[in-house]
Amino acid sequence: MEKRVMTDGKRRKGLAAAAAVLGGVLVLSACSDKDGGSDTSQSAQSQAQVDKAAAQETSKAQITIEPKNGAQNASINNDAKVTVASGKLTEVTMTSAEGTAVAGQISADGLSWKPSAALQRATVYKIAATAKDAAGLEAHENSSFTTVSAANSFIGNFTPEDGSTVGVGMPVSINFNKAITDKKAVQGGITVSTSSGQEVVGHWFNQTRLDFRPEKYWSEGSTVTLKLSLDGVEGAPGVFGVQQKTVTFKIGRNQVSTVDVATRQMTVTQDGKTVKVIPISAGSPENTTYNGEMVISEKFKETRMNGATVGFTDSDGKGEYDIKDVPHAMRLSTSGTFIHGNYWGSRAIFGSVNTSHGCVGLADAKGANDPNQMGAWFFDHSIVGDIVIVKNSQDKTIAPDNGLNGWNMDWATWKAGSAA
Repeated sequence: MEKRVMTDGKRRKGLAAAAAVLGGVLVLSACSDKDGGSDTSQSAQSQAQVDKAAAQETSKAQITIEPKNGAQNASINNDAKVTVASGKLTEVTMTSAEGTAVAGQISADGLSWKPSAALQRATVYKIAATAKDAAGLEAHENSSFTTVSAANSFIGNFTPEDGSTVGVGMPVSINFNKAITDKKAVQGGITVSTSSGQEVVGHWFNQTRLDFRPEKYWSEGSTVTLKLSLDGVEGAPGVFGVQQKTVTFKIGRNQVSTVDVATRQMTVTQDGKTVKVIPISAGSPENTTYNGEMVISEKFKETRMNGATVGFTDSDGKGEYDIKDVPHAMRLSTSGTFIHGNYWGSRAIFGSVNTSHGCVGLADAKGANDPNQMGAWFFDHSIVGDIVIVKNSQDKTIAPDNGLNGWNMDWATWKAGSAA
């Protein structure tokens, strides 16, 4: 057998040939030849046709869900809604994370949907929406969001109540459950108007209380409207309002009762005419009654009055008085000033001597069931919001924020406390 010896030159030629073959394989693998390129072009063309066909089969309906997916601190009133363009909604479902369904309704034109009632705070909700375009092709959209928590929201507790009839001195008083640092934003979300056309201005007493009133008493017979549009308003960093509410109340007849501590008489007027003069007994020289314009804020046919609750205590720490059935009591201040019936005092004191711990007392009967008593008459003829003016006392004028008594602040000062 012949033994062949490969020279270096032949070896190099052989390697070159092999490399050429391998290179050809590599080239074929990477780029293909002319025929291979034609296959790729056809494949690309086919894919383009498929994409075009798929696009033609996609619904033109464009669904928008608010709040956006993953949103936090969403409003419980206004944020949740679904809208569609180039189509109409056919189905919308909304559930809490626990699976509880939320009622809602698609609008008559099929272009929007919203919940039927306010949502719960600190709750995760999911929305799934379906719409169809003119060709009947469906589009789908889903979203999940979390409503504002109690810790991240504030509400305003207000007086008077919706639908009530009140006296001419009744302010709109709103007490917020969180400190408000952006007073301008919050006041901007509140409007108070009256059918009488009187200018109504808000005044901040502190970070949690905002009252509204006109310069003079409300016009008798007028209607006052309070609108709270606080939903989503940021009252403090990271703390949002959740209220969306309209309240209306009526102003009754104009009743103003003037207590003259010096003469120990109270003159009651209605619409400017005197209807009754009642003997009273005001605060003793040691426990004088505040001067000033006070608003009746609460009425109780009977109530308990314990001196310990307002600082009148004996050496044993118990109240100097504790009367469990004070008749016909009406609150004039937060600090404990009332105008009320008195059955325990001698009838001789009324109109003659000031003996109380700061309240204004009227002759009355135990049990609050005798309509012929002065205390009963005044109670029956008074409503929340009526004005009681105390004058000629040796005490100071009551503070405007001690009760609903902002009338003791002049108009310029009142307006200076507005953040509008």
